[in-house]
Amino acid sequence: MKKKSIPTYHEDLIRHLKDVRYAQAYLNATLEDDDRRVFLLALRNVAEAHGGMTKLARHTHISREHIYRMLSEKGNPELATLKNLLSAVGFRLAIETNTPHKKAA
Repeated sequence: MKKKSIPTYHEDLIRHLKDVRYAQAYLNATLEDDDRRVFLLALRNVAEAHGGMTKLARHTHISREHIYRMLSEKGNPELATLKNLLSAVGFRLAIETNTPHKKAA
């Protein structure tokens, strides 16, 4: 009889990130951090959960190696590229207010 292996933190995270709402909340939470590397790592995890870098490269027409570099600690993707990567995993950039709107008089 085989023992069930306990999933690692990363395996468990990837399993949860397959849920679109979880992945959305995860990415939004990482944007709260002042360190852009946190968001880039999160996007890399979401990409892995949604088919991996090869699939992402196919959808974006960006080489897999380039995607790995962009989503690394030293990565700094341009806005257009970031939008393209997010779109490939089912998300988009949006601007929201950080305070409630006051109704116009």
